Amino acid sequence: MRFIILSGFINLLSAASKDTCDLSAAVEQSLTLPLGYEGLANTHVLKWTHNNTLIFYRQQGKVSVGKTEDISPSGSLLLKNLQFSSAGVYQADVLHPNGTLAKTWSGRLCVMDKAPKPQLTYVCDFKTRAVNLNCNVAKPQGLVFSWTLDEKTLTSETRQTLSISLEQLKGERSFTCSVANKVSKERSDTVRPACKSPTPSPPSPPPSLSGGVSLILLLLIIIIVLCCCHRRDKTQMRLREKGELRMLSLTKREPDSTSPVYETMHPSEDSPPPSPKHSQRACYQNVSEPEAQMVNRPLQLPTAAEEQKPSPVPKPRTKNPQTSNI
Repeated sequence: MRFIILSGFINLLSAASKDTCDLSAAVEQSLTLPLGYEGLANTHVLKWTHNNTLIFYRQQGKVSVGKTEDISPSGSLLLKNLQFSSAGVYQADVLHPNGTLAKTWSGRLCVMDKAPKPQLTYVCDFKTRAVNLNCNVAKPQGLVFSWTLDEKTLTSETRQTLSISLEQLKGERSFTCSVANKVSKERSDTVRPACKSPTPSPPSPPPSLSGGVSLILLLLIIIIVLCCCHRRDKTQMRLREKGELRMLSLTKREPDSTSPVYETMHPSEDSPPPSPKHSQRACYQNVSEPEAQMVNRPLQLPTAAEEQKPSPVPKPRTKNPQTSNI
């Protein structure tokens, strides 16, 4: 009896010391722990422990711990609706009626989540002329990735990303990715990348050329402004000169009513030379009244309508011969 307890304790320590799991299952799944003793009879003693806790015991065909339906005819244990608390070390012992060990089994069970379904996305990179595919999952730790191209597995690709040249995408190609852990495997939806080359944009000018163009435009603007200012000044100067010429022409057109030139022009042959005794007053006395009024009237500038008419040519005045007083 002591020998049986000692061997079971040694087996428990060896199973607990293992880093890897002997059995793996997903949460909420069912699993059978295999004992496989074909010679099991009701006369044998069968017991199962979980982390040194007795979970099943049968002796002389009577079950005192656990349920009868959880044990197979060969002594295997059926676990239903696994949870994370179900993980750990399980051990089974079969004893003969005399207490000797007939068969023993132990193993470490790991319980984990199912593998999530991945989302396959892609990006077309025309600089490197390749399409980059990514198998997206929330927690990639502990997952194994695999890829298929046109339903053929790419055995050399086990990473989360995949890069394919654009030349290999000629025609319609289909991709899928899968993620797997020890308990399950999930596959993404099929993706058919469509990478159309964008229209090339015109090359941008180098910085030196763009700076030269800006300088030329600035110089053109300055030249245009200077030309406009020069033209305006020239126009104002012409207008000023025209005003001065008009004033000068008006000054030249004023008649000199007191000038004696018109008195001496074209003298008649019969008229004697003017007497020196005649005064200027006598000349004004012989002038007709309208002419005298024009002489005494203040000088008026001609209107715009009169400016346009040509000035009349003065006619020589003919005087009647005067008889000298004896």
